[in-house]
Amino acid sequence: MPGPPPAAGVMAGGEPFSFPAGPGPEGRTGVLLVHGFTGTPMSMRPWGEALAAEGFAVRCPLLPGHGTRWQDCNTSTHDQWTATVEGAFDELAAVCDRVFVAGLSMGGTLATRLAEVRPDDVAGLLLVNPALLTQRLDAKLLPLLARLTPSWTPVASDIKKPGVTELAYHRLPTRAMMQLRGLWAATRADLGRVTAPVIVFHSAEDHVVEQVNSTILLAGVGSADTTGVLLENSYHVATLDNDAPLVFARSAEWIRERVPAGEPDASSADRR
Repeated sequence: MPGPPPAAGVMAGGEPFSFPAGPGPEGRTGVLLVHGFTGTPMSMRPWGEALAAEGFAVRCPLLPGHGTRWQDCNTSTHDQWTATVEGAFDELAAVCDRVFVAGLSMGGTLATRLAEVRPDDVAGLLLVNPALLTQRLDAKLLPLLARLTPSWTPVASDIKKPGVTELAYHRLPTRAMMQLRGLWAATRADLGRVTAPVIVFHSAEDHVVEQVNSTILLAGVGSADTTGVLLENSYHVATLDNDAPLVFARSAEWIRERVPAGEPDASSADRR
C-alpha cells in the first residue's frame, strides 16, 4: 500500500511506501528500507515488494530534499536524513517485534548510523553497496566546488541491466554532498558500536561507490555475525539490476535465519 502523503511536487513513482505485515510468523518482523543519495524509494520498491511477498512488514520513507528538485537537496542536512530514518524505524517497531534495516548506498550509511546510535534496537543490517568514503579525484575539489557551484555531474542510474533507469536527480547537489561527507565521517568513526548482524551485498563493478567501502565496513563493525555477498552482474544500483533476485531471495533467507523461532504471538498481536 502507499506510504504517507508525499510533499507537493514529489516525482511520480518516487513516493514513500509501506506494506503491512502478512498473516504468518514473518509478519512479526519489520524491514525498514532506505534509499540512496539523490535517489528515491523507487530504487527500493522491488526489494520492498519481494520482502512483503514473504510476509514481512515493510516501510520506505522519502528522505528530506529528495524526490522533488535537486535544489531542494542542497537545503537538507544529514541530521534531517537521520531523523527521518529514526522516525520511520520507530513507526515500524511499534507494530513489529523486531526491525531489520536495509539500505542502498547512502541508505546503507544511514542504516549503519542508526545501528550505531541504537545498537540494542536494530535487529540486523542488510546493505547494498554502502558508502563511507570516496577515493574519486574530483571529490578532493568538493569543498571548492560547493562554494562555486550548487550542482555537478550526476551519480545516479549506474545500472548494468539494459533499459532500466533509476528515478533520481539529473544533477549532483554539491552542498548536500558536503552534508553526506559529514555523515560518512561520523559513521566511520563509530563503526565499532554496531553489534547487530550485518550482510553486505557489494558489486564487483561499481562506478559510484568503490568496493573498499564494503571492506572497511565489514572490518570495522563490532558485530560477531558478518556476511559479504559478491554481486557479479550488477553495477551500483543493484536493487534494480541483474542481481536483484539474488539480493531479494538471500535477504529473506538471511532474516529468517536470525529471527528467534517458537516465540508466542501474543505480544505482537496485542500491538496490532
